[in-house]
This record gives sequence, structure tokens and C-alpha cells, in this order.
Amino acid sequence: MPDTERVAAAAELMKAFGERTGLSADVPPRRYLWTDAFAVCNYLSLHRHTGEREWLEQAQALIGQVHHVLGRHRADDVRTGWISGLPEAEGARHPTVGGLRIGKPLPERRAGEPADEERDWDRDGQYFHYLTRWVHALTRAAEVTGRRELLRYGVELARAAVAMFTHSAPGGKRLYWKLNIDGSRPLVASEGHHDALDALVAVAAVQAGALSTSGLPGLNLEPELRALADMCQGRGLVTTDALGIGGLLTDALWLSRLAGRVPHISEALLDAGLRATARSLGLVATMRYLDGPAGARLAFRELGLAIGLAAVELLDSETASGCGAGRHDVIPELFGHVPLRRRIEGFWLEPAHREVATWREHEDINAVMLATSLLPEGYLGQGRASVPE
Repeated sequence: MPDTERVAAAAELMKAFGERTGLSADVPPRRYLWTDAFAVCNYLSLHRHTGEREWLEQAQALIGQVHHVLGRHRADDVRTGWISGLPEAEGARHPTVGGLRIGKPLPERRAGEPADEERDWDRDGQYFHYLTRWVHALTRAAEVTGRRELLRYGVELARAAVAMFTHSAPGGKRLYWKLNIDGSRPLVASEGHHDALDALVAVAAVQAGALSTSGLPGLNLEPELRALADMCQGRGLVTTDALGIGGLLTDALWLSRLAGRVPHISEALLDAGLRATARSLGLVATMRYLDGPAGARLAFRELGLAIGLAAVELLDSETASGCGAGRHDVIPELFGHVPLRRRIEGFWLEPAHREVATWREHEDINAVMLATSLLPEGYLGQGRASVPE
């Protein structure tokens, strides 16, 4: 697909998303943190490709709406105001210090209420891995717009998230998967497979941005980086989940850019991530689950892999040109899987494949992540991260 067609397809997807969710149409806003993090980056991509300021304004409007919707208690909650508990004006200046809600349709599970695994998927709260995606979106938006306060929001969210979700467990510190809205109690005590690594990368990138920006004193995340790096030690990273593999590939790109330049980001961790990803991709190649019909597939998980494969293309070019941490013997093996990206995109660009229930039930996240795969620069960045020498 030529670049002009990719831009047009992404623009169509993002215009429809903005209208459906109340960003650019007069309907009640429907915000969901994971999807919105990718959407912010997509608007940055569209601005880069078209030069149209409208897309940059959409990105900034979405950030403001997320903070004023998901940074506050739900309309059906007896609690009101900012979930941080700050007074109105102070909360507006620091909208992320209490974390951000997921944006699920149902209220959180009440204290003492028994868990209901099926129903709990639709209950609100805070997800650690959603918060780190938002940290990443704020970092990318700050780099493109030059708005220093976005880095401060990202640093404050990173600090709050690590503090709220970290707990002691056998073998050392661990991260809760899900907390209630105000962050006072766990709703799911287990830890996501790659949560510590994803967070380490996101926190390192926002720290790099803050340190390279004058006028942002005191935004030091070294304790959080150290804690997350300790949690990453000895972790098995191999997975057969397409979305998880895509996340590992994206992490590898940023680890290559940051290794040796930000505390606690090492080439050893990059090596472990690359080798785990190569093994994971090898396992996926034997499973053939991308051969099924549209109704039996989850687009956003596959598209997460496609985005990760776009990261491989950047990783290959950056390390070859000397911009990354150095050429790695696994990168050519990873690059051999890159054609799968176009296969996944082509499948979900077919209108008939977007009529099935599994697409419609997750339309916002599916459409936004398809747009990210088509135009990944806003999400993945280009070149080395901004770090002071």
C-alpha cells in the first residue's frame, strides 16, 4: 500500500474514532486509557505526514479530555472530584498524581464484594500497564509539541503508578495487575507478564525527556527505575501472545536507544529481550493462529504484533547506522518476520473482516491500533531518545 493510501486509511479510522468517542463530535465523551494512548500517538503521526495542525490539536484535546474524565471519579460514584483527592485547582495542575481510571463501563468492585471473573473484566479501576502506556503517550506528545508540562504529567504518573502498584511478595517486590479507582486496594493481585519491563522502558523514556528539558527541576525517577530494573531480573519473557510479542519488540527498540545512556537500562537487558522475542516469534510461526477466519481472531492483539514488527524495521535501520546500542546477532532473524506486518494489516483492512462481531465488539481499540500499524512513527518515535550526553 503506497504511503498516501496508508495516510488516508489512518485518517479515516481516526476521524471516525474521534466522532464515536466524543472527542470531535457533540456526544458524551467515552474515554478508555489504553486506546486513547495509541490514539494520541496516531494524531501525532497524522500531523507529521500531512502537516495539518488539526491533528496536533486533536492530540492535545484528547490528552486534556483523558485527564478530566479518567483523572476524576465516575459520574455514578458517590465520590466526586479528582481521584487524587486534591482540591479542584490543584488537581487540574497535577491531573495524573492519583493515577487514571481505565474507563471500563461498570463501577469498580466494592470492598468485600466477591470476585466475579467474567463481570470484573467490565469493571473500572486502574491497570498498571495502561498507566505506563499513557506515560509513553505523554512523552511522545511532549517531544512533538514542546509542551514541558506533558513531561511533568508523565513523571508524576510514573512515580504514582510505581508507588501504588508495588508490593512485597515471596522473592521480592512485585506489581499488582489492577487496583481500585483511588489506588487504595488491589482488585487483581497477580502481575502482568511484561509489566515490569514495559514500565522500565516507559519510565526511562520520560525520565530522559525530563532531564533533557530545561525548566523541569526535581523530576528524578531514579528510585523508580532502580526498583523496576530489580523486578526485571531473572524474569522469563518468552510468550506466545501476539500482543505481548509486539510489546517486547517495541521495548527492544527503546532499550536499544536508551541502553547505557539512562541509569538501569543495560545492554544485557536488551539482549535478553531480543532473544526472548526471537524465540516467541518462532513459536508463533508454528501455531498458525493467524490463518483463522476473522470471527475467530482478535484484531487488536494481532495489530499489537504488527506494530512491534514496525519497531523491528526501525531497530534494524538504527543499529545498522550506529544510532542504537549496536548491531545484535538476533536482529536479522527478527527482520525475517517483518512481512507478517503487511499480512496482518491487509487482512484487517478488508471491509468484510471488519463486519464480524469480534471487530465490532472492540471497534475503538481495533481501529486505533490498525491506524498505529499503518503510521507507527507517532508511537515508535524516530532515532535516539532525547537524553543529555
